[in-house]
Amino acid sequence: RKADAMILPGVGAFPDAMRMLNEKGLDKVICEEAQRKPLLGICLGMQMLFETSYEFKETKGLGLLEGSVVPIDGGGLKIPHMGWNSLHLQNDGRLFKGIPEETYVYFVHSYYLQAKEPEIVKATAQYGVTIHASVEKDNIFACQFHPEKSSKYGLKILENFAKLGKEA
Repeated sequence: RKADAMILPGVGAFPDAMRMLNEKGLDKVICEEAQRKPLLGICLGMQMLFETSYEFKETKGLGLLEGSVVPIDGGGLKIPHMGWNSLHLQNDGRLFKGIPEETYVYFVHSYYLQAKEPEIVKATAQYGVTIHASVEKDNIFACQFHPEKSSKYGLKILENFAKLGKEA
């Protein structure tokens, strides 16, 4: 609660991750603190910010943002989507200051977000479907890709987020 900002990382399965957050009472802490300070969800951490996931079974998320997480239908492409893919930037995302259009970032996922509010989507990628690769609303920021594994531009995204925490 004393931190300037929060990061919700993610590796693993949505139902297990939500169960652990709920059992430890962290779901309530995350939702309360996200009203006051910047929160960055990464990969599964992004997915958990939304209402529902259909990974293995229908599971309720944190519900901070509207949308659902569904399996990628890659149209014959390998699943999981694993590797470098370019971003299409849109809607003037604060995380993407100084980041060029078509920057390549690193993804590892089998499920993707379908956000209900198109204006919160700040970057997309193509992998058989349009992946909502990054979203932003108020204090909440999220990336489906892994900025920490995405070379100098990924580090720039993390730097942009860190500056938001100092401004809060």
